[in-house]
Amino acid sequence: MELYHKFYLKSKKEQNLVLFGIGMIASMLNLGVLIVAFMSGMWLLPILSVAITLSVIAPFFDTPSLKEHGKLIYYSPLFLAENERGGVVTVHGGTLFDYLYVLDRSQNGKQRTNSIIISYLEGILKLIETYEGKDHASVKVRGTTYILNERTAQRIGFRKVETDVLQKLLLVYNYIQLTLSNSIAKAKLSFPNLKQIHTFEASMSDLIRRKKLIIELDKKLKKQLPVMHK
Repeated sequence: MELYHKFYLKSKKEQNLVLFGIGMIASMLNLGVLIVAFMSGMWLLPILSVAITLSVIAPFFDTPSLKEHGKLIYYSPLFLAENERGGVVTVHGGTLFDYLYVLDRSQNGKQRTNSIIISYLEGILKLIETYEGKDHASVKVRGTTYILNERTAQRIGFRKVETDVLQKLLLVYNYIQLTLSNSIAKAKLSFPNLKQIHTFEASMSDLIRRKKLIIELDKKLKKQLPVMHK
């Protein structure tokens, strides 16, 4: 069966209850750390606790909100894009929030990684469809990922570009969240190597020209997941 996002299958009330529960757990955790800091005098602890907690839970609140307000579009369950700005479409792989609600927990690490790449490819194909027949000569697609390697990215039309300083700082700040996401993707505790996180860019024209190749790669990977993708 196809991948689907279980969170968005819930009613609005159920979604709000989930978010309320996450907020309560985070608040109780930080309150506990604050009490420990008060008793021990280690005031750095609550600062670190709040920073880490916000990093981890942010996608659970930000992603649905941005989607609801039309600022983030799901082209597949694990491939999102911002609205085009200045001729650039910034794309994102699934967040920790998406991984928890989309990936099949019965799969091993290789199968999960393939599922993620399949979702990327299907998202790219959907993105291509929205631009086919339109004026796309100057449109570029740019994204940062640790799932897609450089060889595969080049194969489907992307080239490696320098990751900007702000993006690098965000990666460092979100390292705990990235570790959790990477561990879910690999089905084991896995610390991401920030040096292996790359930013790729492609012109929409190149992606459209390689559409057939992307479809073929998508089909090839699906054959390795007969249970998940029929």
